[in-house]
Amino acid sequence: MSDLPVFDAAGRRRSAGTLPGYHAGRSPRNKGMRYPADPPSVTEIISVMRYAGDAPSGVRLRAMVMVLWRAGLRVQEAIDLSEHDLDQRRGSIIVRHGKGGRRREVGLDDWAWQQLQPWLAERVRLPAGPLFCVIEGPTRGRPWTTTAVRRDFRRVAALAGVRRRFAPHQLRHAHALELAREGLALNIIQRQLGHANLGTTSIYLQGIDTEEIIAAVHSRRAPVMPASAGLEL
Repeated sequence: MSDLPVFDAAGRRRSAGTLPGYHAGRSPRNKGMRYPADPPSVTEIISVMRYAGDAPSGVRLRAMVMVLWRAGLRVQEAIDLSEHDLDQRRGSIIVRHGKGGRRREVGLDDWAWQQLQPWLAERVRLPAGPLFCVIEGPTRGRPWTTTAVRRDFRRVAALAGVRRRFAPHQLRHAHALELAREGLALNIIQRQLGHANLGTTSIYLQGIDTEEIIAAVHSRRAPVMPASAGLEL
């Protein structure tokens, strides 16, 4: 690329980084970097849901929180859902286009279904289409965007006084940690999250506090063994 300066229509000098194709072939600065999981607490999540309000936009935000937190979906997977992908009778959600194009079916608990109902009732008043859609304006009924989801999450979290990062993927981390704490097998958590291997799933569980690990191991019961083993317990 030429080193000659580039100017916009107003005669202002433009940075080379703003030019089309400048980043082509360049690896992102954060490529290969892994950040520790820091999921929000239940109290923080509920606080955000309360501050979302009861307007249609707030009801939509709470529904998005549900599928990210209680079903562990990626934000793009949630955006891609249609109204017909939810099966309340079965207690499941069909993810048709997961990471790598993989299809999977995930579970959703009864409490989360109850929290979804206000948005489902609101959704039938809008044009048919994606489950999470634009509510007002000329694009009404079209898919809600991931950028808009993240922006609304940050805004409502700030109103709720949540000072840690409150992003869609953090709710997915929270889901994984809660399943682990509830004793679900690692391979079940892997399938729920749609991970190709257990190694990725284990990264999500790094947020378990050291004190939890110590307490869990310390409270283990003594092994059961036959008297013939000759050991005094």
